[in-house]
Amino acid sequence: MTRGEATPDEPEVLLTRRGRLGLVTLNRPRALNALNHAMVRGLAAALEAWADDPEVATVAITGAGERGLCAGGDIRAIHRDATSGAVDAGAASAAFWRDEYRLNALVARFPKPYVALMDGIVMGGGVGVSAHGDVRVVTERSRVAMPETGIGFTPDVGGTWLLAHAPGELGTHLALTGGEMTAGDALHCGFADHHVPASALSALLADLATTPAGSAVAAHATPAAPAALPEARAWIDACYATDDVAEIVARLRARPEEAAHRAAATLETRSPTSLKVTLGAVRRVRRLGLSLEQALEAEYHVSRALLASPDLAEGVRAQVVDKDRSPRWRPATLGEVTASDVARYLTIPEDAPGLGLTSG
Repeated sequence: MTRGEATPDEPEVLLTRRGRLGLVTLNRPRALNALNHAMVRGLAAALEAWADDPEVATVAITGAGERGLCAGGDIRAIHRDATSGAVDAGAASAAFWRDEYRLNALVARFPKPYVALMDGIVMGGGVGVSAHGDVRVVTERSRVAMPETGIGFTPDVGGTWLLAHAPGELGTHLALTGGEMTAGDALHCGFADHHVPASALSALLADLATTPAGSAVAAHATPAAPAALPEARAWIDACYATDDVAEIVARLRARPEEAAHRAAATLETRSPTSLKVTLGAVRRVRRLGLSLEQALEAEYHVSRALLASPDLAEGVRAQVVDKDRSPRWRPATLGEVTASDVARYLTIPEDAPGLGLTSG
């Protein structure tokens, strides 16, 4: 979408009515519309109100500026929380995640058509407010990813559920490397439903004000450029079909494809703890057949546990704060991350606080 930079006194979430359409615009373009706690609460309140409003037939979400829908959560705020040294360090981040993950579930079960315009960059928390909707639109500019292992974290906002349902081992590959999906890849992997040219998004929004969502999108949808990931299935499925991250790296190194070697090199820069926890989390969703709500509950525990680990703060420092791109992971190697270490992050104590999304 095309929109100028927000002024300081503009709301960070713009809520407008256009005929029968309730339109949400994430409005932090200088921060690539990264979500903060106030934005999450504002979006949730709007959805709850519009769900019961007979004058609203469809809801759509888009992002201000030229660069994308949303680049994720406000990880600078999470870094400040994790490194504050306060007695209640981590409390603000835990509260943010609690409301964010509940919002993700609200998007998934929203009773009216929820149209997500996934134009440009859509990463992390941006995936959470778009890819759980029932009408997900990508464009030729879309770049969709869950890049959390690069900052010492794991896919959240229901990302483990989405990745676990991707064809073959594509989701495992994307989860561990944090690789970007084009429009075609996002359609193939189940993160999107339709491709609409970016130039047609304004017309699509105009039609959504008067026309049922399915008909409006169909009128503007076009074929996406061919996806790249299906052509890589042979080496991806062969390399990632194991529960051992070190074995995945070894298999990638042994392949003849240059893309496999690049994937191995990427994994070797990621947090060893994050890689092992991420693999375990995605495998758990698939093997246990977890619902989205169950996956979000599990992610909430993992996120809170990782906040107390050194790698999340270090990853954000290296990638976002100091930008030296040289994180010092602890432990530094895959071999030093034990099975008991991984289990500590993945095992949910009976008395652990939850999101209240499931009855169990």
